[in-house]
Amino acid sequence: MTQVTLAGTPIEVKGHFPQVGETVENLVFTNTKLEDVALNDFAGKRKILNIFPSIDTGVCATSVRTFNQKAVNLANTVVLCISADLPFAHARFCGAEGIENVQTLSTFRDKSLHTKLGVDIASSGLAGLTSRSVIVLDENNKVLHSELVSEIKSEPDYEQALAVL
Repeated sequence: MTQVTLAGTPIEVKGHFPQVGETVENLVFTNTKLEDVALNDFAGKRKILNIFPSIDTGVCATSVRTFNQKAVNLANTVVLCISADLPFAHARFCGAEGIENVQTLSTFRDKSLHTKLGVDIASSGLAGLTSRSVIVLDENNKVLHSELVSEIKSEPDYEQALAVL
């Protein structure tokens, strides 16, 4: 297990968090239309996985907004914003915010994705949600950058993630 903090209080995170040079398997998520979406559906594109606990929290919403703005200028790249939220919450948020440059995906059908990505919060009131992280993959799902944010209430390092592209 890995440890991060929530407002300074240590919490445990289960699973192996992907490191630079490793390849992420073809994982399957659920989109806002309740359709299965696999990483391999984006074959030939670079992928930014913006993973967070819930779109209904301030910092998580900010990360989606920020990546939505930055995605406009990214060639051959898709930004996937991933959480355990229901697809309905993703659709509501993106509709209200005018979010159109990223895709929101849910893990609600397969909680094993949390452990497979090494972001499964195992302790605290957030148990069952995902820890904040960013994983940048190349066209073949090889990890170019990975950041498991040490303090869940902090934003990821957007510039560092984008710099590898």
